[in-house]
Amino acid sequence: MISFEQFSLNLSDLRERIETSCLECGRSPDEITLLPVTKNWPVEAVKYCKQAGILRVGENKVQECIGKKAQLDGVHWELIGHLQSNKTTQALSHFSRIQTLDSIKLIRKVQTVSQRIGQNTSILLQINSGNDPAKYGFKVEEAERALEEVVNSPNLTVDGLMTIAPYVPGDLSVAGEAFRKLAELRDSLCASHGLDLNELSMGMTDDLSEAIKWGSTMIRVGSALFGARSN
Repeated sequence: MISFEQFSLNLSDLRERIETSCLECGRSPDEITLLPVTKNWPVEAVKYCKQAGILRVGENKVQECIGKKAQLDGVHWELIGHLQSNKTTQALSHFSRIQTLDSIKLIRKVQTVSQRIGQNTSILLQINSGNDPAKYGFKVEEAERALEEVVNSPNLTVDGLMTIAPYVPGDLSVAGEAFRKLAELRDSLCASHGLDLNELSMGMTDDLSEAIKWGSTMIRVGSALFGARSN
């Protein structure tokens, strides 16, 4: 695990990258939320974030969140990995938002559990806007049906959309096309359903500049903050 001093330097460099990308497309850095991804890092990574004033982090696995959350408080957790149906109750008890609702079946499961435990659950719909067979998410043409399912689920609040773009080394245009499609989809759904889908969670370490260009409001970053993972 890197030192807090190195983390602070990485954070400063990352914020400079975000600011530069925003300036290039006429946006304000204040429009972008940085979500550190602490997957496969010890709880110290989350402590670094908290010490730096970042009180919201992303985790890919329910059990990893539970283990870390037991060791510190004052941090909000967002699930950014695929949610297995049998982990739904645990996930809703520990995450403040689920970014990865990717099927009608899962939407219904999260609604059922939310109703049973008496809570309202904030979610994002995961869209496979890059048509990547290795990624989860609704196809663009399935998004309206998915949104209608959420709107008709009284215990769910949809804050926006999320995608993981295909990664092609040396070619950001592929990611940019996925981000463009997600932004256009969000605008279309807002217009057709009269909703404020304010959150566009898209962009990671390698493609954040393209994501910001196309309207991202949340960048999910791990390696730029903590270094390369061991697995």
